[in-house]
Amino acid sequence: METTHHRTVVFKVGYHLVFCTKYRRKVLTGEVDSRLKAIIGEIAAEKGFTISNLETDADHVHLFVSAPPHVPISQIAKWVKGISALRLLRSVPALKKRMGSHLWNPSYYVGTLGDMSADVVRRYIDNQKQKD
Repeated sequence: METTHHRTVVFKVGYHLVFCTKYRRKVLTGEVDSRLKAIIGEIAAEKGFTISNLETDADHVHLFVSAPPHVPISQIAKWVKGISALRLLRSVPALKKRMGSHLWNPSYYVGTLGDMSADVVRRYIDNQKQKD
């Protein structure tokens, strides 16, 4: 993960995002898997966030995402899940037959990542007190 410079902010923020298919159905294989990865890459380019890693299992997706601090991770999850479902269900008719109009479980997991651990940050802040 690299430090990124925008007009008014410099940041290094990463998120581990995981979400599952509806009913944990094992449909993310073969053509569906490769098409999904392409679609998620397109969404990232369109919406202005970056994906460092993307991998799928038959029933869930793992993403390592970086985005400017003004873009909430909840918005990224909404974009990725919503847009990918629409595009994937349109482009793979057999998947729409199997899943209906809902591809993803409504919930997701997100974890934040940076270049320092919580203990390092706590020690740094504690050592900022003025020494007289």
